[in-house]
Amino acid sequence: MKKLRVRTVIISDIHLGTVDSKVTEVNHFLRHVRCEKLVLNGDIIDGWQLKRNGQWTKTHTHFIRIVLKMLEKRDTQIVYLRGNHDDILAKFLPLEFENLMIADEYVHEGVRGRYLVLHGDVFDTVTKNFVFLAHLGDWGYRTLLGINRAYNVWRSWRGLEYWSLSRAIKARVKSAVSHVSNFEEHIAELARSRGCTGVMCGHIHTPADKMLGDIHYLNSGDWIESLTAVVEHWDGRYELVEYSKFLKEFPIAEDEFAPERQAAASDPAEAAPAPRFEGSHSETPVV
Repeated sequence: MKKLRVRTVIISDIHLGTVDSKVTEVNHFLRHVRCEKLVLNGDIIDGWQLKRNGQWTKTHTHFIRIVLKMLEKRDTQIVYLRGNHDDILAKFLPLEFENLMIADEYVHEGVRGRYLVLHGDVFDTVTKNFVFLAHLGDWGYRTLLGINRAYNVWRSWRGLEYWSLSRAIKARVKSAVSHVSNFEEHIAELARSRGCTGVMCGHIHTPADKMLGDIHYLNSGDWIESLTAVVEHWDGRYELVEYSKFLKEFPIAEDEFAPERQAAASDPAEAAPAPRFEGSHSETPVV
């Protein structure tokens, strides 16, 4: 099986436990990657949804198995950083067991310098200080995603490609665009104050790879709509990988999802997982 061999992989915002999590796609991505270090940068498991009416399937469990296999058999260092949707971890941090580290933030010693890595919710005033409003906003976003699913079923019947209603709406809301801009400025300033040359985050579901003054800003996006990850190559170069492009170089084998289908068949609550190829569009913000 052909593999993408890199030094480091950073992914965030998978939101396991939700119906909108593109876990089949992220499982395929991780199967085709070999790395020394995997950084899971927050909101990997959506505790908020699991407390309400979340949906945990065997495909979600398979993601955990893939990560544990990387830890055990491939000697990959795993760094799990707390997000706001998996904030229950905050009570136990920091923790470290051999090659597994669970923390609030992490400094990655890259070939091209030190990079501050954190989820980024510390700069979200609503998430930090107004928990009720944060949950209300999360409910609104999930509702919008539900409408989006129904809308794209209709588009598929018409032979049209996937289109994100939620991204289109939020890209046109001035306050949302301003929020993303302020978020980036604050997190770049934090990295600068820590003596770092760059920063990697998630949280706002807006993939990015750009310079903010003298700070290299990377946002790994999410596995809800953008389907993106950040990788560090062996020469120190960072790349924002879009799953739709990754899929062209590392296509799905006919029997690749056989174990997941067999597991699903034994669970009447779960339908056989089918790949969903909505593509990646990093130019529009998702908050």
